[in-house]
Amino acid sequence: MAIAQSALKQMFDHIRSETDWNLDGPLRWEYFFADPAQQPLQKLAEQLTTDGYRVIDIFLGERDEDDGDDEESYFLHVDKLEQHTIESLNQRNAQFDALAKRFHVAAYDGMDVGPA
Repeated sequence: MAIAQSALKQMFDHIRSETDWNLDGPLRWEYFFADPAQQPLQKLAEQLTTDGYRVIDIFLGERDEDDGDDEESYFLHVDKLEQHTIESLNQRNAQFDALAKRFHVAAYDGMDVGPA
């Protein structure tokens, strides 16, 4: 999933204007990967654990038939306390796109952020 750098800028602008989170320090960054099968996500989870990420869950997501999505997908949810700039988060997203391909996972599904 390619996330435009302009979308990351909007995200950072929103955090600055709507929260009291310190963007100049570590925040809890959460990352998501999706695949129709659980096994590729389990292998990826092992690698991410080795890389210092915490596995939150591998779960079966609900179908969104309104979007014409009739396939179920499993999701891997990991997190890590990290400090990011727009540029470093853009690089992390590119790294996770490549990692998903390397582990034959259907998609890197994006990220979320919360206070540390």
